[in-house]
Amino acid sequence: MVVSLPDFDALDAQLPLPDSLGDDTATIPLHCVTSLDAAGSVVPDHREALANWSKAQGFEAKPGQLLVLPNGDGAIVAAFLGCETGDDGRPNPGFAMGALAGQLPAGTYVLETGLANSETALTAFLLGAYSYTAFKPYKRGPVHLATNDPGRERALIQARGVIFGRELINTPANLLGPAALAESALGLADAFGADASVIVGDDLLNSDNPFPMIHTVGAAAKDAPRLFDMRWNGGDDTAPKLTLVGKGVCFDSGGLNIKPGNSMALMKKDMGGAAAVLGLALMIMQAKLPVRLRVLIPCVENSIASEAFRPSDVITSRKGLSVEIGNTDAEGRLVLGDALALGDEEAPDLMIDMATLTGAARVALGPDLPPFFTDDDVLAGEIETASQAHDDPVWRMPLWNRYDNAIAGKVGDISNTGNMPFAGAITAALFLRRFVSNAKSWAHFDIYGWTPSNRPGRPEGGEAQAIRALFNLVAKRYPKMD
Repeated sequence: MVVSLPDFDALDAQLPLPDSLGDDTATIPLHCVTSLDAAGSVVPDHREALANWSKAQGFEAKPGQLLVLPNGDGAIVAAFLGCETGDDGRPNPGFAMGALAGQLPAGTYVLETGLANSETALTAFLLGAYSYTAFKPYKRGPVHLATNDPGRERALIQARGVIFGRELINTPANLLGPAALAESALGLADAFGADASVIVGDDLLNSDNPFPMIHTVGAAAKDAPRLFDMRWNGGDDTAPKLTLVGKGVCFDSGGLNIKPGNSMALMKKDMGGAAAVLGLALMIMQAKLPVRLRVLIPCVENSIASEAFRPSDVITSRKGLSVEIGNTDAEGRLVLGDALALGDEEAPDLMIDMATLTGAARVALGPDLPPFFTDDDVLAGEIETASQAHDDPVWRMPLWNRYDNAIAGKVGDISNTGNMPFAGAITAALFLRRFVSNAKSWAHFDIYGWTPSNRPGRPEGGEAQAIRALFNLVAKRYPKMD
């Protein structure tokens, strides 16, 4: 199976422009309000009915509360969403807009309110309308939202990227192995006219262009390991170089250090880093940001067979570092190491890797708050600002140099597990840092790639975390010149 790009026409139809509505289209006004008084002021002919109905329904215009107001015949007169007050005094619904597709009756609504941070609110609406339907159709009627808000276009771009990432993560591993993941990435490259290639199987051991750790991790799988490499130029030959690296472990059994069953249940999402960088790349290319973009994805499955690598094996990496295997279930940092070394060779201005890397990150921060690591304080500040502005949470954790000795190998240069049972997310990041020496700036994101339970705009299932924040960071750092 190859996961196709989102149906842009269908997605865009969730936010039709007002002039795209036919004359016979029945529309319902949607008001975002910060108080009951504000709600009453926008429907003066129904003020008394609104007051009585609000009391009966317990609606107080608190953030996230929704009220649908019927007339005497039961037809919907208006809908109201309770909001916070934004810094500019306008209503700010934030990600509460993401619940509307599942709460409102089917129909076409017209957004009657000018919103604070409308881009995030409209993105939330689109993301809340998503469901994975490959095997089980979505049963609710469609909820459309008409608006000419200036945040509309960027909301669509970001929703497209996140939804593409979600589709990849949600696809079962029997349908999305290394070959299918690489084909899906090639489809993205083709859609935007990018140049792309894939190195497969034993070609990864070519002495002139070796990727021994990628080959080693994927050697036991029937679906051969491979490395996807894409280049796209949205500027000119002097545009900043941006390199994205994503962990593409399509299923992780743990290898010979096999995972217990409950830890293996969600391992189809172990390619969540690859899905995230592909979604981010989609946004960047769709927005035509002026960068020289490169995307590197090692696509493997960590399986058990006679070719599986073993604890205590030593692998000489692309960078030349010898890596001692302490545990075959710490395979993600191995495939990332070779890909990072390749990306680092051309000294990009900014290199970002994303991976579902460690359980330690989840223990520290839970599933909703991915940690990131960087030595660049300026970049860290930009990431944090974009995260807060666009409700795409991340949290900086330290590349604590005193723990660097913890990844020293006994017979190799470094160990893939280290020699202490603590700070696993930090020591994994320190391991990756060993493969980055030329990039002007680098950041590592240890994402979970999954939403455990439904929340507004974030349905249960695969999630391309942090990429909305990163898209907005890149757009601000490298702005288009009109």
